[in-house]
Amino acid sequence: MSLARVVSFDGVTAERIEALRKEIGEGGRPEEIPATEIIVLHDADGERSLTIVFFDSEEDYARGDAALNAMSPPETPGKRTAVEKYEVAIRMTT
Repeated sequence: MSLARVVSFDGVTAERIEALRKEIGEGGRPEEIPATEIIVLHDADGERSLTIVFFDSEEDYARGDAALNAMSPPETPGKRTAVEKYEVAIRMTT
Protein backbone atom coordinates (compact mmCIF):
# COMPACT_ATOMS: atom_id res chain seq x y z
CA MET A 1 0.00 0.00 0.00
CA SER A 2 1.42 3.36 -1.04
CA LEU A 3 0.95 6.42 1.12
CA ALA A 4 1.11 10.11 0.32
CA ARG A 5 2.07 12.97 2.62
CA VAL A 6 0.29 16.09 1.36
CA VAL A 7 1.45 19.44 2.70
CA SER A 8 0.13 22.90 1.88
CA PHE A 9 2.16 26.08 2.23
CA ASP A 10 1.41 29.82 2.06
CA GLY A 11 3.86 32.59 1.22
CA VAL A 12 5.65 30.64 -1.49
CA THR A 13 7.27 32.96 -4.01
CA ALA A 14 8.40 32.07 -7.50
CA GLU A 15 11.96 32.75 -6.35
CA ARG A 16 11.61 30.19 -3.54
CA ILE A 17 10.28 27.57 -5.97
CA GLU A 18 13.21 28.24 -8.30
CA ALA A 19 15.64 27.84 -5.39
CA LEU A 20 13.99 24.54 -4.42
CA ARG A 21 14.11 23.35 -8.03
CA LYS A 22 17.84 24.03 -8.06
CA GLU A 23 18.45 22.42 -4.63
CA ILE A 24 16.56 19.27 -5.52
CA GLY A 25 18.08 19.12 -9.01
CA GLU A 26 21.60 19.33 -7.64
CA GLY A 27 21.22 17.40 -4.40
CA GLY A 28 18.43 14.94 -5.11
CA ARG A 29 16.25 13.42 -2.44
CA PRO A 30 17.74 13.34 1.07
CA GLU A 31 18.49 9.80 2.31
CA GLU A 32 16.38 10.27 5.43
CA ILE A 33 13.29 10.77 3.23
CA PRO A 34 12.69 7.39 1.52
CA ALA A 35 10.18 8.80 -0.96
CA THR A 36 9.47 7.17 -4.30
CA GLU A 37 8.27 10.43 -5.83
CA ILE A 38 7.91 14.09 -4.90
CA ILE A 39 5.52 16.48 -6.63
CA VAL A 40 5.46 20.21 -5.89
CA LEU A 41 2.54 22.25 -7.24
CA HIS A 42 2.74 26.05 -7.19
CA ASP A 43 0.17 28.83 -7.52
CA ALA A 44 2.45 31.77 -8.26
CA ASP A 45 -0.32 34.40 -8.17
CA GLY A 46 -1.59 33.20 -4.79
CA GLU A 47 1.90 32.35 -3.49
CA ARG A 48 0.65 28.93 -2.39
CA SER A 49 2.17 25.50 -2.83
CA LEU A 50 1.07 21.91 -2.41
CA THR A 51 3.69 19.19 -1.99
CA ILE A 52 2.87 15.50 -2.39
CA VAL A 53 5.46 12.98 -1.23
CA PHE A 54 4.84 9.30 -2.02
CA PHE A 55 6.04 6.39 0.11
CA ASP A 56 5.87 2.61 -0.45
CA SER A 57 5.17 1.59 3.15
CA GLU A 58 4.04 2.78 6.56
CA GLU A 59 7.63 2.46 7.80
CA ASP A 60 8.97 4.65 4.99
CA TYR A 61 6.19 7.17 5.61
CA ALA A 62 7.05 7.36 9.33
CA ARG A 63 10.76 7.92 8.56
CA GLY A 64 10.04 10.56 5.95
CA ASP A 65 7.39 12.28 8.07
CA ALA A 66 9.80 12.57 11.00
CA ALA A 67 12.56 13.99 8.79
CA LEU A 68 10.21 16.46 7.09
CA ASN A 69 8.70 17.58 10.42
CA ALA A 70 12.21 18.27 11.70
CA MET A 71 12.98 20.72 8.87
CA SER A 72 13.37 24.32 9.92
CA PRO A 73 11.42 27.09 8.12
CA PRO A 74 14.30 28.11 5.81
CA GLU A 75 14.31 24.54 4.41
CA THR A 76 10.58 24.53 3.60
CA PRO A 77 8.86 26.23 0.65
CA GLY A 78 6.91 28.65 2.86
CA LYS A 79 4.68 28.69 5.95
CA ARG A 80 3.22 25.20 6.43
CA THR A 81 -0.56 25.38 6.74
CA ALA A 82 -1.56 21.70 6.76
CA VAL A 83 -0.08 18.20 6.73
CA GLU A 84 -2.28 15.26 5.78
CA LYS A 85 -1.75 11.54 5.19
CA TYR A 86 -3.56 9.66 2.42
CA GLU A 87 -3.63 6.14 1.03
CA VAL A 88 -2.90 6.22 -2.68
CA ALA A 89 -6.10 4.70 -4.04
CA ILE A 90 -5.48 5.25 -7.77
CA ARG A 91 -2.32 6.26 -9.56
CA MET A 92 -1.75 6.46 -13.28
CA THR A 93 1.26 7.69 -15.20
CA THR A 94 1.94 7.64 -18.89
